[in-house]
Amino acid sequence: MAITYTWTIEGMSTMPTPEPDFVVNVRWKLTGTDGTNTASVDGDSQFSQEGDTFTPYADLTEAQVLGWVQDQLGENGIANYQANVDGQINSMINPPVSPTAEPLPW
Repeated sequence: MAITYTWTIEGMSTMPTPEPDFVVNVRWKLTGTDGTNTASVDGDSQFSQEGDTFTPYADLTEAQVLGWVQDQLGENGIANYQANVDGQINSMINPPVSPTAEPLPW
């Protein structure tokens, strides 16, 4: 079962400094599907002023902002979120079995 992952930006919050509309918070979603089952996890990434480059808010692209999020998460963070989605899908395919309380036989 191969899972296909899709990252999307759900929203962003800005501050007026150090530049107008400086992005300080990004709300994102990672969705995975195996073609039959779909699961997702939401995330929230915080940013502060770093580096010497600034892209005006109106010129930002989803790909650029996703790059910021994924750079901040790093390979381990991305793998952890993908594992979370994988686990949700696996639970849909093979629902966990829970013990049931039975009356005593006597």
